[in-house]
Amino acid sequence: MKTPSIEFSFTPVDNRRLMTLCGSMDANVRQIEAALDVSIARRGEKFSVSGERDKIELAAKVLNRFYAKAHNDLSVEEIQLGIVEMSHARDSRDNKAAAAAEVVDEEIALHTRRADLRARTDRQSQYIRQMQTHDITFGVGPAGTGKTYLAVACAVDAFERDLVKRIVLTRPAVEAGEKLGFLPGDLSQKTDPYLRPLYDALYDLLGFDKVNRMFERQQIEVAPLAFMRGRTLNHSFIILDEAQNTTPEQMKMFLTRIGFGTKAVITGDVTQVDLKHGTTSGLIDARNVLNGIRGIAFTIFQANDVVRHPLVQSIVTAYEAHHRGNR
Repeated sequence: MKTPSIEFSFTPVDNRRLMTLCGSMDANVRQIEAALDVSIARRGEKFSVSGERDKIELAAKVLNRFYAKAHNDLSVEEIQLGIVEMSHARDSRDNKAAAAAEVVDEEIALHTRRADLRARTDRQSQYIRQMQTHDITFGVGPAGTGKTYLAVACAVDAFERDLVKRIVLTRPAVEAGEKLGFLPGDLSQKTDPYLRPLYDALYDLLGFDKVNRMFERQQIEVAPLAFMRGRTLNHSFIILDEAQNTTPEQMKMFLTRIGFGTKAVITGDVTQVDLKHGTTSGLIDARNVLNGIRGIAFTIFQANDVVRHPLVQSIVTAYEAHHRGNR
């Protein structure tokens, strides 16, 4: 059976835009091929895309979209995020649903220094809305779905709007399958390796200097999970990252630290539990115990919500399929 294909040309010919679209050594074209599982052949301004029917149609739309933007340089990130957005737009039921989603995204714009920050998928939109309207929000799903980054963005937004007085970051100190041994330095230096993803998001959303000033004023606090017991946190935005590595007892302890005017966001990936074999994950336990309680929201991300390198989505999907086959 002949593989379906689409052929089209960009006219009038603009060699500079074609070079920008394709990237150095056709790197952008290779990205689109890998992300959508299609083959793209090019001869000058003429393109031929082959593969599954729905995928080649999407690839053609992606190429046309980026050709229209090729007056300026196209970054790797812009290409990858554009593919994600167009894939989700295709999956929407109709154009009205897609348009409604765009309106929602405008309404939930977050106050950070990243003007381009917005939800890239429907579940990301849901996640942001839940963090804004619920006191406790769980973001559960695979790596690369924006769980931690969007939680930090909502924390920054709440602080900038003066809805909270401080941002509290916490994470269980569990290594990913290896022992780091003794870590030198004070408490902050010992916990820094575990909280680095949160720091990276803060620096990106607020800037290095402002983050450092906020640390000095104790407007950002690092609170190791083991040291949270006995505290009551008021007027705070608390983020518990890598929550799959908490025990049920730790999760209960954390959730009962919530005080007046406080929001808590708990993020984690239940497929990457680093606890000792036979230990129940507090995140999995919380999904079973707390589901349905008013004021607590759950967003369950899927592989198609991954907004990192296109191969990450393929990797997550392959692992999910492999584990389903071994059950």
